[in-house]
Amino acid sequence: MVLSASASYIAVPAVLRHAIPEANPTLYFGMSLGMTFPLNILMGIPLYVQAAFWWVGA
Repeated sequence: MVLSASASYIAVPAVLRHAIPEANPTLYFGMSLGMTFPLNILMGIPLYVQAAFWWVGA
């Protein structure tokens, strides 16, 4: 789950570079790593673990 959630760190900069060529790359690289990564670590992983336990029924 964590691996699939972190795919946006790779996909978003490439998509934005082609969709909005005049966009500042340091801004969207910083936003994807500076904001999303800590939230994924602090809230995402515990949520994924709880979802996995719920899914398995343990």
